[in-house]
Amino acid sequence: MPRWLLHVDLDQFQAAVEFRRHPELRGRPVIVGGNGDPNEPRKVVTCASYPARAFGVRAGMALRSALRKCPEGVFLPLDMVAYEEASDEVMSLLRTFPGRVEVWGWDEAFLAADTDDPEALAREIRSAVAALDLTCAIGIGDNKLTAKLATGFAKSSGKSSTEPGLGAAEGMFRLTADNWVEVMAHRPTNALWGIGARIAARLAELGIETVADLMAADRHRLAAEFGPNTGPYLWVLGHGKGDTEVTTEPRIPVGRSKSETFPHDLTDRAEIDEQVARLAKEVAEEMAAAGRISVRVSVTVRSNTFYTRSKQEKLPRPTTDIDEIVDTAVRIVGRFELDRPVRLLGVRLELVPE
Repeated sequence: MPRWLLHVDLDQFQAAVEFRRHPELRGRPVIVGGNGDPNEPRKVVTCASYPARAFGVRAGMALRSALRKCPEGVFLPLDMVAYEEASDEVMSLLRTFPGRVEVWGWDEAFLAADTDDPEALAREIRSAVAALDLTCAIGIGDNKLTAKLATGFAKSSGKSSTEPGLGAAEGMFRLTADNWVEVMAHRPTNALWGIGARIAARLAELGIETVADLMAADRHRLAAEFGPNTGPYLWVLGHGKGDTEVTTEPRIPVGRSKSETFPHDLTDRAEIDEQVARLAKEVAEEMAAAGRISVRVSVTVRSNTFYTRSKQEKLPRPTTDIDEIVDTAVRIVGRFELDRPVRLLGVRLELVPE
Protein backbone atom coordinates (compact mmCIF):
# COMPACT_ATOMS: atom_id res chain seq x y z
CA MET A 1 0.00 0.00 0.00
CA PRO A 2 1.20 3.56 -0.63
CA ARG A 3 2.68 5.65 2.19
CA TRP A 4 0.77 8.85 3.00
CA LEU A 5 1.65 11.77 5.24
CA LEU A 6 -1.24 13.33 7.15
CA HIS A 7 -0.78 16.69 8.86
CA VAL A 8 -3.25 17.07 11.72
CA ASP A 9 -3.79 20.68 12.82
CA LEU A 10 -6.13 21.46 15.71
CA ASP A 11 -8.38 24.47 15.13
CA GLN A 12 -8.10 27.61 17.29
CA PHE A 13 -6.54 25.29 19.87
CA GLN A 14 -6.28 27.38 23.03
CA ALA A 15 -9.71 28.90 22.46
CA ALA A 16 -11.14 25.44 21.75
CA VAL A 17 -9.78 24.15 25.07
CA GLU A 18 -11.49 27.06 26.79
CA PHE A 19 -14.75 26.20 25.00
CA ARG A 20 -14.63 22.70 26.48
CA ARG A 21 -14.89 24.10 30.00
CA HIS A 22 -16.89 27.20 29.11
CA PRO A 23 -19.42 26.02 26.49
CA GLU A 24 -21.31 29.30 26.83
CA LEU A 25 -18.40 31.03 25.04
CA ARG A 26 -18.79 29.07 21.81
CA GLY A 27 -19.43 31.35 18.87
CA ARG A 28 -18.13 34.40 20.74
CA PRO A 29 -14.94 36.35 19.98
CA VAL A 30 -12.59 34.78 22.53
CA ILE A 31 -9.05 36.14 22.86
CA VAL A 32 -6.41 34.32 24.91
CA GLY A 33 -3.25 35.99 26.16
CA GLY A 34 -1.34 37.25 29.16
CA ASN A 35 -3.37 37.33 32.35
CA GLY A 36 -6.60 37.97 30.50
CA ASP A 37 -6.47 41.72 31.10
CA PRO A 38 -6.63 43.55 27.73
CA ASN A 39 -5.26 46.71 29.34
CA GLU A 40 -2.16 44.94 30.61
CA PRO A 41 0.84 46.47 28.81
CA ARG A 42 3.25 44.43 26.72
CA LYS A 43 1.15 41.28 26.63
CA VAL A 44 0.14 39.71 23.33
CA VAL A 45 -2.59 37.52 21.90
CA THR A 46 -1.60 33.86 21.77
CA CYS A 47 -4.87 32.62 20.25
CA ALA A 48 -8.00 34.18 18.80
CA SER A 49 -11.22 32.31 18.08
CA TYR A 50 -12.58 32.49 14.54
CA PRO A 51 -15.19 35.13 15.47
CA ALA A 52 -12.37 37.24 16.98
CA ARG A 53 -10.30 36.81 13.82
CA ALA A 54 -13.21 38.24 11.86
CA PHE A 55 -12.52 41.51 13.70
CA GLY A 56 -8.87 41.39 12.62
CA VAL A 57 -7.46 39.98 15.85
CA ARG A 58 -4.39 37.81 15.27
CA ALA A 59 -1.86 35.92 17.38
CA GLY A 60 1.10 38.10 18.26
CA MET A 61 -0.98 41.27 18.36
CA ALA A 62 -0.80 43.39 21.52
CA LEU A 63 -3.78 42.78 23.79
CA ARG A 64 -4.51 46.49 23.80
CA SER A 65 -4.68 46.48 20.00
CA ALA A 66 -6.98 43.46 20.13
CA LEU A 67 -9.28 45.34 22.49
CA ARG A 68 -9.48 48.27 20.09
CA LYS A 69 -10.33 45.97 17.19
CA CYS A 70 -12.76 43.85 19.17
CA PRO A 71 -14.20 45.76 22.18
CA GLU A 72 -16.76 43.02 22.82
CA GLY A 73 -14.10 40.29 22.92
CA VAL A 74 -13.90 37.87 25.82
CA PHE A 75 -10.32 38.02 27.12
CA LEU A 76 -9.01 34.95 28.93
CA PRO A 77 -5.65 34.27 30.62
CA LEU A 78 -3.20 31.70 29.36
CA ASP A 79 -3.58 28.33 31.09
CA MET A 80 -0.47 26.41 30.05
CA VAL A 81 -1.28 23.35 32.14
CA ALA A 82 -4.74 22.94 30.57
CA TYR A 83 -3.36 23.31 27.03
CA GLU A 84 -0.56 20.82 27.64
CA GLU A 85 -3.02 18.29 29.09
CA ALA A 86 -5.38 18.71 26.13
CA SER A 87 -2.50 18.38 23.68
CA ASP A 88 -1.28 15.18 25.36
CA GLU A 89 -4.83 13.84 25.14
CA VAL A 90 -4.97 14.43 21.38
CA MET A 91 -1.47 13.11 20.67
CA SER A 92 -2.20 9.96 22.66
CA LEU A 93 -5.36 9.53 20.58
CA LEU A 94 -3.41 9.88 17.31
CA ARG A 95 -1.05 7.12 18.41
CA THR A 96 -3.97 4.70 18.54
CA PHE A 97 -4.26 4.90 14.73
CA PRO A 98 -2.12 2.77 12.42
CA GLY A 99 1.06 4.58 11.52
CA ARG A 100 3.82 6.69 13.05
CA VAL A 101 3.15 10.00 14.80
CA GLU A 102 5.58 12.92 14.97
CA VAL A 103 4.44 15.69 17.33
CA TRP A 104 5.26 19.21 16.14
CA GLY A 105 3.75 21.23 18.94
CA TRP A 106 0.69 21.55 21.10
CA ASP A 107 -1.68 21.62 18.17
CA GLU A 108 -0.12 19.80 15.24
CA ALA A 109 1.42 16.47 14.30
CA PHE A 110 2.33 14.38 11.29
CA LEU A 111 1.01 10.85 10.88
CA ALA A 112 2.68 8.51 8.37
CA ALA A 113 0.37 5.69 7.36
CA ASP A 114 0.24 2.96 4.73
CA THR A 115 -3.30 2.98 3.37
CA ASP A 116 -5.23 2.85 0.12
CA ASP A 117 -7.73 5.42 1.38
CA PRO A 118 -6.11 8.32 3.26
CA GLU A 119 -9.35 10.31 3.20
CA ALA A 120 -11.12 7.54 5.11
CA LEU A 121 -8.34 7.59 7.68
CA ALA A 122 -8.57 11.38 7.92
CA ARG A 123 -12.31 11.16 8.50
CA GLU A 124 -11.77 8.63 11.29
CA ILE A 125 -9.20 10.90 12.94
CA ARG A 126 -11.45 13.96 12.69
CA SER A 127 -14.34 11.99 14.19
CA ALA A 128 -12.18 10.79 17.08
CA VAL A 129 -10.90 14.32 17.75
CA ALA A 130 -14.48 15.61 17.64
CA ALA A 131 -15.32 13.10 20.39
CA LEU A 132 -12.83 15.03 22.54
CA ASP A 133 -14.92 18.15 21.87
CA LEU A 134 -12.22 19.60 19.61
CA THR A 135 -11.93 20.03 15.84
CA CYS A 136 -9.05 19.70 13.41
CA ALA A 137 -8.14 20.09 9.77
CA ILE A 138 -6.06 17.44 8.02
CA GLY A 139 -3.73 17.85 5.08
CA ILE A 140 -2.97 14.75 3.04
CA GLY A 141 0.26 14.64 1.06
CA ASP A 142 3.03 12.49 -0.33
CA ASN A 143 5.56 14.30 1.90
CA LYS A 144 5.60 16.72 4.83
CA LEU A 145 5.67 19.80 2.60
CA THR A 146 2.57 18.87 0.61
CA ALA A 147 0.72 17.64 3.71
CA LYS A 148 1.44 20.86 5.60
CA LEU A 149 0.35 23.04 2.67
CA ALA A 150 -2.75 20.90 2.17
CA THR A 151 -3.87 21.70 5.71
CA GLY A 152 -4.03 25.36 4.77
CA PHE A 153 -6.39 24.53 1.92
CA ALA A 154 -8.43 22.30 4.23
CA LYS A 155 -8.94 25.33 6.45
CA SER A 156 -9.64 27.90 3.76
CA SER A 157 -11.14 26.33 0.64
CA GLY A 158 -14.90 26.15 0.88
CA LYS A 159 -17.32 26.57 3.76
CA SER A 160 -17.61 24.53 6.89
CA SER A 161 -20.93 23.56 8.31
CA THR A 162 -19.45 23.74 11.81
CA GLU A 163 -16.73 26.20 12.81
CA PRO A 164 -16.20 29.36 10.77
CA GLY A 165 -12.96 29.24 8.82
CA LEU A 166 -12.46 25.48 9.11
CA GLY A 167 -12.30 25.16 5.35
CA ALA A 168 -13.59 22.42 3.13
CA ALA A 169 -16.73 20.82 4.47
CA GLU A 170 -14.86 17.64 5.37
CA GLY A 171 -11.96 19.59 6.85
CA MET A 172 -9.32 17.91 4.68
CA PHE A 173 -7.47 18.38 1.43
CA ARG A 174 -5.11 16.25 -0.66
CA LEU A 175 -2.03 17.76 -2.31
CA THR A 176 0.46 15.56 -4.13
CA ALA A 177 2.65 15.52 -7.21
CA ASP A 178 -0.49 14.75 -9.22
CA ASN A 179 -2.16 18.12 -8.56
CA TRP A 180 0.86 20.20 -7.49
CA VAL A 181 1.01 22.29 -10.66
CA GLU A 182 -2.74 22.85 -10.78
CA VAL A 183 -2.95 23.96 -7.15
CA MET A 184 0.38 25.70 -6.58
CA ALA A 185 1.97 26.91 -9.83
CA HIS A 186 0.15 30.26 -9.96
CA ARG A 187 0.73 31.11 -6.31
CA PRO A 188 3.47 33.44 -5.00
CA THR A 189 6.66 31.81 -3.77
CA ASN A 190 5.93 32.72 -0.14
CA ALA A 191 2.93 30.39 -0.30
CA LEU A 192 5.49 27.63 0.12
CA TRP A 193 6.22 26.38 3.62
CA GLY A 194 9.80 27.47 4.26
CA ILE A 195 9.86 30.63 2.12
CA GLY A 196 9.27 33.83 4.03
CA ALA A 197 8.86 37.41 2.91
CA ARG A 198 12.59 38.14 2.81
CA ILE A 199 13.53 35.22 0.57
CA ALA A 200 10.44 35.82 -1.58
CA ALA A 201 11.59 39.42 -2.11
CA ARG A 202 15.06 38.26 -3.15
CA LEU A 203 13.51 35.75 -5.54
CA ALA A 204 11.33 38.50 -7.02
CA GLU A 205 14.47 40.53 -7.73
CA LEU A 206 15.56 37.60 -9.91
CA GLY A 207 12.22 37.61 -11.71
CA ILE A 208 10.98 34.60 -9.75
CA GLU A 209 7.59 35.57 -8.37
CA THR A 210 5.44 32.45 -8.59
CA VAL A 211 5.92 28.78 -7.80
CA ALA A 212 5.90 28.13 -11.55
CA ASP A 213 8.78 30.58 -11.93
CA LEU A 214 10.68 28.78 -9.20
CA MET A 215 10.07 25.41 -10.86
CA ALA A 216 11.53 26.77 -14.10
CA ALA A 217 14.47 28.53 -12.41
CA ASP A 218 18.06 27.55 -13.08
CA ARG A 219 19.44 25.69 -10.07
CA HIS A 220 22.96 27.01 -10.65
CA ARG A 221 21.64 30.57 -10.58
CA LEU A 222 19.77 29.88 -7.36
CA ALA A 223 22.91 28.38 -5.82
CA ALA A 224 24.93 31.43 -6.84
CA GLU A 225 22.39 33.76 -5.25
CA PHE A 226 21.43 31.85 -2.10
CA GLY A 227 24.36 29.51 -1.55
CA PRO A 228 25.10 25.89 -2.48
CA ASN A 229 22.63 24.47 0.04
CA THR A 230 19.76 26.95 0.21
CA GLY A 231 19.58 27.63 -3.53
CA PRO A 232 18.96 24.03 -4.65
CA TYR A 233 16.68 23.52 -1.66
CA LEU A 234 14.43 26.35 -2.88
CA TRP A 235 14.22 24.66 -6.27
CA VAL A 236 13.20 21.40 -4.55
CA LEU A 237 10.49 23.24 -2.61
CA GLY A 238 9.18 24.72 -5.85
CA HIS A 239 8.67 21.20 -7.18
CA GLY A 240 6.73 20.11 -4.12
CA LYS A 241 9.35 17.74 -2.82
CA GLY A 242 9.91 17.28 0.88
CA ASP A 243 10.88 15.08 3.77
CA THR A 244 8.96 11.86 4.28
CA GLU A 245 10.66 10.68 7.47
CA VAL A 246 8.54 10.68 10.62
CA THR A 247 10.33 10.66 13.97
CA THR A 248 8.32 9.15 16.79
CA GLU A 249 10.87 9.94 19.47
CA PRO A 250 10.10 13.19 21.30
CA ARG A 251 12.45 16.06 20.63
CA ILE A 252 14.72 16.41 23.65
CA PRO A 253 15.64 20.06 24.14
CA VAL A 254 19.31 20.95 24.26
CA GLY A 255 18.39 24.08 26.19
CA ARG A 256 15.61 25.62 28.22
CA SER A 257 14.91 29.30 28.64
CA LYS A 258 12.55 31.56 30.50
CA SER A 259 12.01 35.23 29.74
CA GLU A 260 9.67 37.99 30.82
CA THR A 261 8.62 41.34 29.41
CA PHE A 262 7.87 43.64 32.32
CA PRO A 263 4.82 45.94 32.57
CA HIS A 264 7.15 48.83 33.39
CA ASP A 265 10.78 49.31 32.39
CA LEU A 266 13.35 48.34 35.03
CA THR A 267 16.03 50.87 35.91
CA ASP A 268 17.16 49.81 39.38
CA ARG A 269 20.16 47.47 39.29
CA ALA A 270 19.07 45.63 42.44
CA GLU A 271 15.62 44.96 40.96
CA ILE A 272 17.18 43.72 37.73
CA ASP A 273 19.42 41.34 39.68
CA GLU A 274 16.40 40.14 41.64
CA GLN A 275 14.39 39.41 38.50
CA VAL A 276 17.28 37.58 36.84
CA ALA A 277 17.75 35.49 39.98
CA ARG A 278 14.05 34.63 40.00
CA LEU A 279 14.03 33.59 36.33
CA ALA A 280 17.22 31.56 36.78
CA LYS A 281 15.78 29.82 39.85
CA GLU A 282 12.56 28.93 38.04
CA VAL A 283 14.23 27.43 34.99
CA ALA A 284 16.91 25.70 37.10
CA GLU A 285 14.25 24.09 39.30
CA GLU A 286 12.37 22.86 36.23
CA MET A 287 15.51 21.27 34.80
CA ALA A 288 16.58 19.76 38.10
CA ALA A 289 13.13 18.21 38.51
CA ALA A 290 13.45 16.76 35.00
CA GLY A 291 16.87 15.36 35.81
CA ARG A 292 18.58 17.56 33.22
CA ILE A 293 22.13 18.76 33.78
CA SER A 294 23.19 22.31 32.88
CA VAL A 295 26.56 23.20 31.36
CA ARG A 296 26.17 26.86 30.40
CA VAL A 297 24.10 29.86 31.48
CA SER A 298 23.19 32.82 29.28
CA VAL A 299 21.32 36.01 30.11
CA THR A 300 19.45 38.20 27.61
CA VAL A 301 18.65 41.87 28.19
CA ARG A 302 16.35 43.91 25.94
CA SER A 303 16.20 47.66 26.45
CA ASN A 304 13.21 49.94 25.95
CA THR A 305 14.66 50.76 22.51
CA PHE A 306 14.41 47.00 21.67
CA TYR A 307 18.20 46.70 21.54
CA THR A 308 18.86 43.10 22.61
CA ARG A 309 22.11 41.66 23.92
CA SER A 310 23.08 38.28 25.37
CA LYS A 311 26.07 37.18 27.44
CA GLN A 312 26.93 33.70 28.58
CA GLU A 313 29.22 31.79 30.90
CA LYS A 314 30.21 28.14 30.97
CA LEU A 315 29.68 26.52 34.36
CA PRO A 316 32.83 25.18 36.05
CA ARG A 317 31.35 21.70 35.78
CA PRO A 318 28.02 20.21 34.62
CA THR A 319 25.56 20.67 37.46
CA THR A 320 21.99 20.60 38.72
CA ASP A 321 22.89 22.91 41.61
CA ILE A 322 20.22 25.62 41.60
CA ASP A 323 22.16 28.09 43.75
CA GLU A 324 25.21 27.85 41.50
CA ILE A 325 23.10 28.49 38.40
CA VAL A 326 21.37 31.48 40.03
CA ASP A 327 24.69 32.96 41.20
CA THR A 328 26.11 32.55 37.69
CA ALA A 329 23.12 34.29 36.08
CA VAL A 330 23.38 37.23 38.48
CA ARG A 331 27.10 37.46 37.82
CA ILE A 332 26.46 37.51 34.07
CA VAL A 333 23.90 40.32 34.24
CA GLY A 334 26.43 42.27 36.27
CA ARG A 335 28.60 42.40 33.15
CA PHE A 336 25.98 44.45 31.28
CA GLU A 337 26.36 48.23 31.29
CA LEU A 338 22.57 48.69 31.55
CA ASP A 339 22.69 52.27 30.32
CA ARG A 340 19.06 52.11 29.12
CA PRO A 341 15.84 51.08 30.90
CA VAL A 342 15.27 47.33 30.65
CA ARG A 343 12.14 45.99 28.95
CA LEU A 344 12.83 42.23 28.95
CA LEU A 345 15.08 39.79 30.78
CA GLY A 346 15.72 36.17 29.92
CA VAL A 347 17.77 33.27 31.26
CA ARG A 348 18.72 30.23 29.22
CA LEU A 349 20.39 27.01 30.32
CA GLU A 350 22.37 24.88 27.90
CA LEU A 351 21.89 21.23 28.83
CA VAL A 352 23.84 18.02 28.52
CA PRO A 353 22.28 16.08 25.61
CA GLU A 354 20.36 12.97 26.62
